[in-house]
Amino acid sequence: MSLVIARSAKKEPLEPISPTDSDLEKKAPISVTQILSSTEKSDLGDVSDKRRFWFQRSKGDNSKIIATQPSVFDDPELAEEYRPRPDWENIHRFDPSARWSWGEENKVVRKIDLRITLLACVMLMALELDKSNIQQANADNFLTDLHLTRDGHGKMARRRQMGSFPDDIMVNRRSVPVLALWQDILSVYKGSSGVAIRGMILYLSYYYKHHELSIRLGFWYTASSFADILAGFFAFGILHLQGVGGRAGWRWLFLIEGLLTLTLGLLAFILMPPSPTQTANWARGKKGWFTEREEIIMVNRIIREDPSKGTMHNRQPLSLKLIWQSFKDYDLWPLYIIGLLFLIPSATISQYFTLLLKDFGFSTFNTILLSIPCNAMGAVTRIALVYGAEAFESLAYMGILAQLWMLPMLLYMNAVNFSQTNKWVAWTVLTLILSFPSPHALHAGWNSRNSNNVGTRTIAAALYNISAQASQIIGSNIYHDSDAPRYVIGNRTLLILACTNIVLYALTKLYYVMQNRRRDMKWQAMTDDQRVDYVATTQDQGNRRLDFRFAH
Repeated sequence: MSLVIARSAKKEPLEPISPTDSDLEKKAPISVTQILSSTEKSDLGDVSDKRRFWFQRSKGDNSKIIATQPSVFDDPELAEEYRPRPDWENIHRFDPSARWSWGEENKVVRKIDLRITLLACVMLMALELDKSNIQQANADNFLTDLHLTRDGHGKMARRRQMGSFPDDIMVNRRSVPVLALWQDILSVYKGSSGVAIRGMILYLSYYYKHHELSIRLGFWYTASSFADILAGFFAFGILHLQGVGGRAGWRWLFLIEGLLTLTLGLLAFILMPPSPTQTANWARGKKGWFTEREEIIMVNRIIREDPSKGTMHNRQPLSLKLIWQSFKDYDLWPLYIIGLLFLIPSATISQYFTLLLKDFGFSTFNTILLSIPCNAMGAVTRIALVYGAEAFESLAYMGILAQLWMLPMLLYMNAVNFSQTNKWVAWTVLTLILSFPSPHALHAGWNSRNSNNVGTRTIAAALYNISAQASQIIGSNIYHDSDAPRYVIGNRTLLILACTNIVLYALTKLYYVMQNRRRDMKWQAMTDDQRVDYVATTQDQGNRRLDFRFAH
């Protein structure tokens, strides 16, 4: 979150802060008291020395410079108001007086990347294998064998996506690996695809700061692209089992990939720790993955940036009241609307990609191999987008850029008789659309930042993912048999939606800018003592607080 500190422990006059000097979560340009930098013998790190990426180079050796950033916990009066709840799972490592260097913090972050994020990526890759096998099966006469039309394919996709909705609300009642295992078992039993893990966004927020989370989610979502690449190669081999045991190749594909996913899900269930301070068990070692010093750094660097992460423990059930309160949070509605619409152009093409390639005359195995390049290119563009968002400190503009990527290809598909286009030209156009830099990871991190409350963040992540799943359902209804083979109405709809999304991103940014400006005016009109009194007595919660600023 972006939290405005009402008063610092060390005081010195300070000029109003310029918005351009803040991080991506735009701190309010207000007059506060200055926190002395490490160069002025303070025991806190210099805000200007805060790194956005652990691999960033700095002038000289900065590994011994204090990395502990200023926080509300530096003021004794404010610290008690923001103190984590007593049953928080990491409370025994909470220490406002803890200090550490950049060398120590960077080492801890690298260790989290290898231990936690890498494992999360493996889990998503396992589940994505099941999601992508429908596309591969379509190249193997899946619809013909089941006597389905393309309209029937759309209905099947809708039912599959709607089946994932209950999982979104369960994320805080069941651990991420348990949800993954349940999905894997259903996948093997039904011979259909699993769904992605909804709770991972919340889970990773336990380990990373806000600007770090967006980048890690970028890698996490990119793991699905690598899974799609592997799925293409697996399908190329497995579909050659056509006729073995009297079964179609796509049936073998569902069975083998489902068993592989189940195996990886079992490993994740054993290896994935419930929290940063609960890594010790028989499989991860009696001493766990992190030392006591590393746990102190992990816990305090996160809670100092966002005290709201200590307001709820990781197994606290979600009440209907909390769900309703989270749903009423209209400040997050723009992100849900974006989640509902941004993916439709690419999702529609993706669901029909292999079918369209077959229409253009490509063989089954050539179709499978030709579905690989777009996934490889998409992985690169997705990572580039999240890095660009952090480097240029803009989320909405990167979302606009993603939609602009698809516009030329969508214009071409509407300007010509696409069904009569040379098959290699058609493949190039479709591949470029599917290679667009998906802002899915940005949206997930954006939603998390603007929640400012663990309970709200849990429900908000679920509601955003429901919106994204609903976009897949809408995408499955764009192309119809009555519109084939040119899909004039369908392609025109995709073009209109891409243009609509551009306007939607711009309006969302404007909304958050105006909300921040309104709060700035109220905050600036208050004295330091009034701000401290507000923090101590306010009934405002989460992103309703006057000392919170929205990311945009």
